Amino acid sequence: QVQLVESGGGLVQAGGSLRLSCAASGRTFSSYAMGWFRQAPGKEREFVAAISWSGASTHYADSVKGRFTISRDNAKNTMYLQMNSLKPEDTAVYYCAASLRYTVLITQYDYWGQGTQVTVST
Repeated sequence: QVQLVESGGGLVQAGGSLRLSCAASGRTFSSYAMGWFRQAPGKEREFVAAISWSGASTHYADSVKGRFTISRDNAKNTMYLQMNSLKPEDTAVYYCAASLRYTVLITQYDYWGQGTQVTVST
């Protein structure tokens, strides 16, 4: 069992930056690949970024590539999402998730946080 708690969301103007954190507790953090997903009102939850167990590999959705950076610190049991050049269309609830597989598929993630709201104003 892994418990995940996101933090760092908030209201920011377009062009601004935010850094999300995902703190993990429970079973060994480094045993899990991790991902960020987001869900905007009226839309399905979508993949944002994933990072492998050691952090050596990362993958991004095309919509955030070049603007967002995913990272992890296994010593601190924490994953991050640095979001730069934010756009109004990035507004959503952001979720972190853990999987035994390094994957972009939402169905492969076993554990989820409660989400943190990110709102980007024009």
